[in-house]
Amino acid sequence: MPYTLHIRNMVCDRCIKVVTEELEKLQLPVQEVKLGEAVISRELQPTEINQVRGILAENGFQLLEDPKAELAERIKIAVIDLLRSGRVEELNVNLSDYLAAQLGKDYNTLSTLFSASEGITIARFMVLQKVEMAKELLDYNELTLSQIADRLGYSSVAHLSGQFKQVTGLTPSEYKKGNSVSRKPLDQVL
Repeated sequence: MPYTLHIRNMVCDRCIKVVTEELEKLQLPVQEVKLGEAVISRELQPTEINQVRGILAENGFQLLEDPKAELAERIKIAVIDLLRSGRVEELNVNLSDYLAAQLGKDYNTLSTLFSASEGITIARFMVLQKVEMAKELLDYNELTLSQIADRLGYSSVAHLSGQFKQVTGLTPSEYKKGNSVSRKPLDQVL
């Protein structure tokens, strides 16, 4: 019977690679690894779970063993995945409807659980993630501010600029000129 490990701080393809490699080093029969979880083809022994817990911690991840923490992490992953996919601008529904559909739960339940678990609202988490992605896109210097606003689902450049300044203390133009506001790893944005 497959055994699913729920893992905090997996935010990119590199995370999937690291977790896969580490689990295989422990000689566990890995079926699949995706953002936030790894499926092992059999039940794990307590000593194996402790080994997994340790190896994940060494790599900046955390084994989630509380269902509420698991759901909060799934919300984070859904938001990050949406932003990374570039589908935000195509989204014809609001974030609450999107998350409810993705996670199969009522948005009020998701929102209450997330706020209690993470200490911020889902909407605020989304804003913080968007600002970090905007920093990344500004650093690449490949898109105009208007294109970045579109890609991140902002209604206007002014809306993006306002949220960017509120979070960083700088306008996107000031950030781009090299006024240092450091970027954060996505798993540390809260």
